Amino acid sequence: MRNFIKIALALVVFISLMSFEKNSKTEKQTFAKTTVANDTLTWKLLGDIKYVRKKHATYGEVEFPQVNLKLKGYHNKTVYLTGFIVPIDSKNYALSKNVFASCFFCGKSGPETITGLKFKGSLPKLKTDTYLTIKGTFKVNETDVDNWIYNIENAEIVSKK
Repeated sequence: MRNFIKIALALVVFISLMSFEKNSKTEKQTFAKTTVANDTLTWKLLGDIKYVRKKHATYGEVEFPQVNLKLKGYHNKTVYLTGFIVPIDSKNYALSKNVFASCFFCGKSGPETITGLKFKGSLPKLKTDTYLTIKGTFKVNETDVDNWIYNIENAEIVSKK
């Protein structure tokens, strides 16, 4: 009896597989060749930062960032970085390691998990949490407490996902 069930099941599977028609229409797919460079910077590298408490004329005692030497080597150089878009206001965006709900402002992340963006040319319209790769000139800031620790100027969108 078991053999009969096995044979019947195999026959049903075989017939069902053979009943599929081959698609006579073949679709030709073409793919544009795009080259995207690997990220020059990683969020892990950007997160390797220390803070030193110093006096500030306006704010009293403030923790100033001390950026590692490897990151300082990228200052004023072209870099690639991938992250999530966070709108700051109607004229400014930032690139974040995390989505908006977990970003520096809303979650438990530090200021090293976000970088200010200054786009080359006109400001693009981007939605919150758009995941993209940016190319631009990297700037390190260890002294101006009213600015981001990291900025990318002349930013261009390399890829959008």
